Amino acid sequence: MLRGAMWSVNFVSRDLPVVGVWPAYLGEGPDGLLSWWDEEAVPDGLPFLLSPRFEYDVALNAYFFQANVVTAPWNTNANRARAIARFLNFLLVARGGRCWRSATAEDHLAFHHWRRRDPVGPRVGGGTWNQEVSLVNSFYGWAVGQGHAAFTPIPQRDARPAPAGTVVRPRAASTVPATYAHDEGGERIEWLPPTAYRRWRDVGIRGYGPDGLPSARFRGRWATRNAVFCDVMVRTGLRLSEQAHLLVTEVPTTAALGGYQRFWLPGAIAKNSSARWVYLPHSMVLELGSYLQWDRAEVVENARAADRYDAIRRPLVIADPERPDVVHQLTAAGVTRIRLRDLRPEERRRLLRDTAAGLEPAMLWLNEHGLPMSVSGWKSVFTTANSRCREAGIGLTAHAHLLRHTFAVVTLEQLQRAHIAQLGQLGEAQRGHYVRIFGDPLDWVRRRLGHRSVLTTLIYLHALQELEMETRMALVPDAWEDPRDTPLAQLGVHSASGDGTW
Repeated sequence: MLRGAMWSVNFVSRDLPVVGVWPAYLGEGPDGLLSWWDEEAVPDGLPFLLSPRFEYDVALNAYFFQANVVTAPWNTNANRARAIARFLNFLLVARGGRCWRSATAEDHLAFHHWRRRDPVGPRVGGGTWNQEVSLVNSFYGWAVGQGHAAFTPIPQRDARPAPAGTVVRPRAASTVPATYAHDEGGERIEWLPPTAYRRWRDVGIRGYGPDGLPSARFRGRWATRNAVFCDVMVRTGLRLSEQAHLLVTEVPTTAALGGYQRFWLPGAIAKNSSARWVYLPHSMVLELGSYLQWDRAEVVENARAADRYDAIRRPLVIADPERPDVVHQLTAAGVTRIRLRDLRPEERRRLLRDTAAGLEPAMLWLNEHGLPMSVSGWKSVFTTANSRCREAGIGLTAHAHLLRHTFAVVTLEQLQRAHIAQLGQLGEAQRGHYVRIFGDPLDWVRRRLGHRSVLTTLIYLHALQELEMETRMALVPDAWEDPRDTPLAQLGVHSASGDGTW
């Protein structure tokens, strides 16, 4: 395990508290730093690395000022910065403090051994390693091109051609890292059948006992909010970051209409800007309405009493409830108007609504302090729920993306059955017309998940195939017998003559 002083990952933030006395050796005060960020169009959330001596390497951090990095989602940049810092820390601790500019192939291979094979190392999976090596490889490709490094320490091999008929993006380089793993999981995905999900939710989130009944020993205050969040996720297939940044005004909370209600997921908070309609079942609309009326209203009232909203720096305000798409921002030049759809996820965290009762956050999901719940906070909710299940002897675990997988598999299975039943009632010409108009269930699920290509959604077909195999295997006799001795009726086969012969 790496220990000691390390390279640290930090993020630009204009909302950090200002120190009372600014050290002279740091040059201009915080106002000068903020002005420089504004002049250089440095967005909040952009990562930068500091050395163990808190030094800012200008050449190294210039990597994060590329256009494709500055405009990338926060979590993508966070993964990028952490992967680079991890390799730099290995060079620092395990390779004699070698500088990143002079790292060699031997350093990379040693890092690969520690990350993947060392008995006392983290032994990460193939998917995790492939993501890491790809990010570090991109950094060194840029560094060599800029003249900051003489060569990349990551050995390369020729990129293999894609299989015939596969749609691929254009590749800038003809080589890829030679240490790519081949055990990245393949077609295997994890998901929970509805009964198993409800058991995980009740025990892990709601604090029920192993018998499935409410426990008097449970003292969690936010079980209802957390259960609603998980229910919405498993019934819509939203990603964690997408759902965590929704606004109150963007989701349906009036149950009078009944049935499914849909809302628009803005491209600003959707991965790869995959804006789309999201369908919310009637039961979820009721649960959201209850959360807004009780849990959320209570924490908002407490936060107002503590003046927490007045202390928010650089607030963005929706001043007119009739025009929630217009946001007011206070600047040195006065009040300016910006469009709600242009706000990035981190800006939404500063967004307030001016209501009859006073200011309140526009974000839907709030923590116990009445402030927007963070993505890391939601991840902690899942970690705690898994620990609670383990302590209760329940062999179930879940993470946010598993709930997305669950939505995809269950929805695809139900749509597929309805699709087949519908086609069975139509003639050949009618079936062709029906498919041309309505498409197929796989494409329906692709649209709900926000996938760019149906090839990404194909992994859920393999889960359905395994589900069908489990169903059919349940019909096979448990005894190990010659199949010729097994009655046809027991195998579910009916003879053409009706008397057991063909």
